[in-house]
Amino acid sequence: MVEWTEQERTTITNIFTNLNYEDVGPKALCRCLIVYPWTQRYFGAFGNLYNAEAIMSNPNIAAHGITVLHGLDRAVKNMDNIKATYAELSVLHSEKLHVDPDNFKLLSDCLTIVIAAKLGKDFTPETQATFQKFLAVVVSALGRQYH
Repeated sequence: MVEWTEQERTTITNIFTNLNYEDVGPKALCRCLIVYPWTQRYFGAFGNLYNAEAIMSNPNIAAHGITVLHGLDRAVKNMDNIKATYAELSVLHSEKLHVDPDNFKLLSDCLTIVIAAKLGKDFTPETQATFQKFLAVVVSALGRQYH
């Protein structure tokens, strides 16, 4: 079980309260698919992923990026029980979609970069540490079925 300070809870809540999901979600997922092209194999049904321009203009990728961010809302609302919150999603990704669990970490890194760029000087070392702690717990929960 993860222990959260009140400051950490406030930091995570503030980050997600002020996010533009329609901007950040697609940017993070596009970055992941471009920088780590092997992650594209899970998105074959999403249409043209031939190059960076195609990925960035793909409406299916944009929509899924938004969905991913809204999925993180579940963790924000259930910070004391993130593993249980994502238990069903972990099974789906493991048993049906066969997603490599390392991809969750890659996407979390890309999300961190996009959010850092958005927050600028407000993305302090303390904010980054808290955000990465939060994402590490989510990544662990999503990968739980694989262990």
